[in-house]
Amino acid sequence: MEGIYARESSYLERYVQVGVAGEKLLRVSFPAAADADSEHDLLDRIFAYFEGVEDDFDDVNVALTVPTAHRDVLEAVRDIPYGEQVSVDSLAAAAPGLDPDDPEDAETVRAALAGNPVPLVIPDHRVRDGPSGAPPEVEQRLRSLEGIR
Repeated sequence: MEGIYARESSYLERYVQVGVAGEKLLRVSFPAAADADSEHDLLDRIFAYFEGVEDDFDDVNVALTVPTAHRDVLEAVRDIPYGEQVSVDSLAAAAPGLDPDDPEDAETVRAALAGNPVPLVIPDHRVRDGPSGAPPEVEQRLRSLEGIR
């Protein structure tokens, strides 16, 4: 099912919107307003997650159209387990070809996190000292939900 699907979340106090093409997820966003609520299996899973069902969304097929270094970082983020967090430095160490002691590589990690097109599915909220592709208030609610400080 291709298209854009949205549903209002009382937990986030905003909508969750997903963009899908074919079998791939293109984007997750959190607009203040959206068209009428719609049905989609991924939205069902996201809303179950909001109700406390642990889900790493690791089986969701994501179409990442980002530079290779950013792709490597975002793929490493997908390996961070539910309820755990890592630092930008440890994420740089986990991403192929990046050096956690190199300031430029740390900036690459931060840029990849800030440009994450599918926050929540690629859980950048689990990186404690990095930016997120989600608005700050959404990032904080996701962290709270998973018991991350």
